[in-house]
Amino acid sequence: MRCTARVSPSGLRAPILAVVLWACCLPAASVSGQAVSGQELSLSEATVADLNAAFAAGTLTSEELVERYLARIDVYDRKGPQLNSILWVNPDAIETARALDRERREQGPRSPLHGIPVALKDNIDTHDMPTTAGSLLLAGSIPSQDAFIVERLREAGAIILAKLNMSEFAGGAVMSSVAGPMRNPHSLAHTPSGSSGGTGVAVSASLVQLGIGTDTGGSVRGPAASNGIVGLKPTHGLLSRSGIVPLSLTFDMAGPMTRSVYDVAVMLGAMTGVDPADEATLKSQDRYESDYTRFLDADALQGARIGVARDFMGYDDHVDWIIEAALETMRAAGATVVEVRYPRWFLEAKADWYTTIRWPDFRAEIVDYLATLGPDYPKSVEDLVARSLEITSLTPDGGFPNPARWRLFQLEEASGEKSGHEYVAMRDHGLPLARSLVEGILASENLDAMVYPTSPTRPALLEGSGGGPVVSATNIANLTGFPDLIVPAGFTGEGLPVAISFFGPAFSEPRLLGLGYAFEQATRVRRDPIHAPLLPEDRIRLP
Repeated sequence: MRCTARVSPSGLRAPILAVVLWACCLPAASVSGQAVSGQELSLSEATVADLNAAFAAGTLTSEELVERYLARIDVYDRKGPQLNSILWVNPDAIETARALDRERREQGPRSPLHGIPVALKDNIDTHDMPTTAGSLLLAGSIPSQDAFIVERLREAGAIILAKLNMSEFAGGAVMSSVAGPMRNPHSLAHTPSGSSGGTGVAVSASLVQLGIGTDTGGSVRGPAASNGIVGLKPTHGLLSRSGIVPLSLTFDMAGPMTRSVYDVAVMLGAMTGVDPADEATLKSQDRYESDYTRFLDADALQGARIGVARDFMGYDDHVDWIIEAALETMRAAGATVVEVRYPRWFLEAKADWYTTIRWPDFRAEIVDYLATLGPDYPKSVEDLVARSLEITSLTPDGGFPNPARWRLFQLEEASGEKSGHEYVAMRDHGLPLARSLVEGILASENLDAMVYPTSPTRPALLEGSGGGPVVSATNIANLTGFPDLIVPAGFTGEGLPVAISFFGPAFSEPRLLGLGYAFEQATRVRRDPIHAPLLPEDRIRLP
């Protein structure tokens, strides 16, 4: 299969000194998901519902939509600020769009995703583009078949537009050895977070309509927060993991990343379903939905009980200010907000609980994935360590040494077997305890959801030292397997995004999406990044 070669970045461009234009941008006019009639929308404002209205009216084709996204990729990812979020563009994307336009005219659309461009994190298998997990050690690897969720997206008529940069093997620094670091379109000097950093950047900068990331300890939610977009870490088992490079199958889950709650909902429903190749999806039998948009209710906060997890505040005045304003918005919308706290022993122990499972999982499970690759690729973590030691400078094809991730290989290799007593104790007793604890907090206050700042601090500077250690809540959703929805909440004084998380019990996605949608409707704070402004052709005319 053909695949376009990526353009290696020439280096980090200095941050642009400019007026903070984000504050002057209008909020998304169609964030509700309902198509807005008789007006023009920017490409960044348009939801899937808007695009379908334009398709139906004949004011837009899928081919034209793909061309507009490709133009933005060229201007902002390859050139200009060199956001470096795209690894490979599907060379057949325009041809596929043209075929889907023809199918729409002759037979009608397959689903709301018919002709909509989607980009995938580079650890999600595609039969027609490389899947390297952002690693030179897997360079050139093209899987024999799509991941289950990719099959579902293609069946729905979605166009796989590109594969996205990521933290290598979904861990370590916010860079890959394939392409180097990704850059936050709101501020080139600040992190876009990882490991799904390329997805966060590409969606935020409107280089694609919809994106997919993966989340093992916060890797959908951190980039969603840092780049000012919506993201969902689903319930463990709601989406199939087959065909995704594993980091820890105990925790791994793919998740949609978009510019609106509506688009997360429509995308999620296209990917659900029991996969015979992934036994975890059996948990979702009779519990998954094929249309989550029907749960979106602008009045969902009326009468809701929301618990605010104060343990994750008090680290950054800017973040706290925005979260307090978000709580006031919820109260004004009719919600009751109550204070909740986690036990101190749990907050102090949860990071060790996580690595006790995560590291041995990777050591064992990556072997199964590597076995599906050709004989020239590594076959174990030991092989990954040995081969990484051979790369000590920039490579002729533009690759980068990535010692932060490669040192982690050594820790994973030394972590022991999944049969070890610490692993077994944590799997059999620690994780059920975490689930029971969270369920108890929710039940004791009769909560619909808990909320917290997705990141207790604003996105960190790429250069220089950060502040002291903070307690993040994100891995609680992985330890429990529960869903966590991230929604933009506002911006700091420097124009950096801040997000709020809506966290609930297993398979509570319908309720969380409803609450997040209501909050989004009441606030409408998403802004276009200053380093990826609209191009003249980035307008969509609605009937």
